Amino acid sequence: MLDFIKQPWPWYVAGPLIGLIVPALLLLGNKPFGISSSLRHICAACIPSGIPFFRYNWKKERWNLLFVLGIFFGGMIAARFLSDPEPIKIAPQLAADLAKRGITDYHNLVPADLFNWHSLPTVKGAILMIAGGFLVGFGTRYAGGCTSGHAIMGLSNLQWPSLVATVCFMIGGFLAANLLLPWILAL
Repeated sequence: MLDFIKQPWPWYVAGPLIGLIVPALLLLGNKPFGISSSLRHICAACIPSGIPFFRYNWKKERWNLLFVLGIFFGGMIAARFLSDPEPIKIAPQLAADLAKRGITDYHNLVPADLFNWHSLPTVKGAILMIAGGFLVGFGTRYAGGCTSGHAIMGLSNLQWPSLVATVCFMIGGFLAANLLLPWILAL
């Protein structure tokens, strides 16, 4: 049984399980699914200021913070006890393409050749980690939610803004992966 749990689950099993969170949250507590809003709640709780964006009753959203805390500890337990010590399996053609760019270590969820403390002060590392993190945060705020909130929760509720946001996320992802990332990796 433990060997079964340690293996990556196919998309047709893991995807519906994630999707079932939406009706479970709605039916059990009339709560929307979303992760990025928890950062707003943390800031509202920790930053006593006059910023209008953080002035609301964040205590009503404590369940969201507990939900994110559960995800954090679930991830810690899975990483500690259920992780597969083998490198992440990727398509041979992608591995060959990445090897040409100096990326060969697949033991972590992100390539250790790119995301490490030594590469942070380089142009490539700063673009990937600092500028990339800024753009993710800016995009989440600008779109009124993150990919999980729009693609999982918003689309299941047939919300037009979530469809637009998800299509834009996908277009941006394709452009970044095929045009921007090769340029950054060549730096």
